[in-house]
Amino acid sequence: MFISLLIAAGVAFSSALIPLVSTEVFVLALIAQEPNIPCLALGAVVAVAQILGKLLYYLAARGSLHLPTFMHRKDKPLTDRRIRWQQRTKRVRAWLHWLTEKCHKHPHWMTGTYGVSAVVGLPPFMATTVLAGLAKMPMSTFVVAGFAGRCLRFTLLAMSPALLSGWLL
Repeated sequence: MFISLLIAAGVAFSSALIPLVSTEVFVLALIAQEPNIPCLALGAVVAVAQILGKLLYYLAARGSLHLPTFMHRKDKPLTDRRIRWQQRTKRVRAWLHWLTEKCHKHPHWMTGTYGVSAVVGLPPFMATTVLAGLAKMPMSTFVVAGFAGRCLRFTLLAMSPALLSGWLL
């Protein structure tokens, strides 16, 4: 059981960094394979690993973590293609700027959005993680709200096969 929880932590941490890895599918497969794992323990382990992984994005967005030089933007000459791209993304950049300013003015709004995203996944948790960093959300709020939401999400997910089988049978 301990090894399974350790593997779950590794998968959760990697999925926090690489969104193509699905922690949800892994949790369901693990609980189907080993139904004796306590759902709360699995949810807590996965939540801790996810928040540790997302902390890197949060710190980078906040400006506390300096990215390697190969990840920095390079000033490139404006070509017709780049000008068209900037014109197409102008609304998105304006919306992101507006949203960031709104989060600075109303920090509780950002906490609520981030907490709901941690449980439901909408808006995407990756996006709210970066937005929390841009809005300079306190790290304690980031960790507590994220852990609580993720723990609830993955505990309920781990419980779902047993709940559904009891309901259906």
